[in-house]
Amino acid sequence: MPEPLNVAVLTVSDTRTRDTDTSGQYLCEVLEEDGHNLIGYEIEKDDLYLLRSRVSTWIASPGIEVILITGGTGFTSRDSTPEAIKPLLDSRIDGFGELFRAVSYEEIGTSTLQSRAVGGMANGSLVFCIPGSPGACKTAWLKILKDQLDINHRPCNFAELIKKGSH
Repeated sequence: MPEPLNVAVLTVSDTRTRDTDTSGQYLCEVLEEDGHNLIGYEIEKDDLYLLRSRVSTWIASPGIEVILITGGTGFTSRDSTPEAIKPLLDSRIDGFGELFRAVSYEEIGTSTLQSRAVGGMANGSLVFCIPGSPGACKTAWLKILKDQLDINHRPCNFAELIKKGSH
């Protein structure tokens, strides 16, 4: 069991509600099943400034160590998650998007090109932007985030950086 991290989940959608948000609910469930603390869960419209406001508040909170954002990473005119979040990051984790697309390719082939998954650090918090489908959330959690948020994962993980204050 990993050392628990304090995690907030944000679903970006103009249409989903708490009853219909299978992606956000999935992330909330698996992070708690894996021993982490769910600190917040919200649904926000796909609006650049509303997203920045919500995530900025969480970034500024000393009690939130990880922010998982699902949705708004595609190429439609309403998809603004990467544009909203990238300016808030102190440093980018380029490998997150690259690895997500690599493992996603095994599942959905070249359609993974339309994923603009993003990761980074902001004020000591890890921030990950994941596509909004339940399949994408499962891929991101099971193949990347579960291990990287586990302080016992070797040879390295992001949890130990947060817990040691090496941000």
